[in-house]
Amino acid sequence: MKKYPPSMAHPTHKPRRAATRPARVRGVAATELAVCLPVIMLLVLGTIEACSALFLKQALTTSAYEGVRTAIARGSVASDVEAASNQILTDRKIKNATITITPVNFTSLNPGDYVDITVSAPCNTNTLVPATFFRGKTLTAKASMMIEN
Repeated sequence: MKKYPPSMAHPTHKPRRAATRPARVRGVAATELAVCLPVIMLLVLGTIEACSALFLKQALTTSAYEGVRTAIARGSVASDVEAASNQILTDRKIKNATITITPVNFTSLNPGDYVDITVSAPCNTNTLVPATFFRGKTLTAKASMMIEN
């Protein structure tokens, strides 16, 4: 096969055009980006914030469940219940949570009576995104179990 110098094009090849686009096509792309980027960022941040709220709610529910399981065990006291609930909250890095035991004196309950544990935490201090969609909201979870023999 015959080699041609770079200055001469092969007779069957067409010369290539430069890969440039007209200025108006680049302007349309920039305008589309300017319109779509805020919407995409809002969707991404909203998704992150919603997942963070779901994580918080699940952590509170698990904490309440573990607390009430501890409360129905024989010989348990309020400090045991709070320790079991706080262990879950600490493991999941939940801040400023409150634990409420109802009734307060659950050690004197009879079999068939119920114990309720309510765990609450503010969304403001438990979020990944600084500008939260759940600003000022407090999530709460409650678990209830019956005292058995």
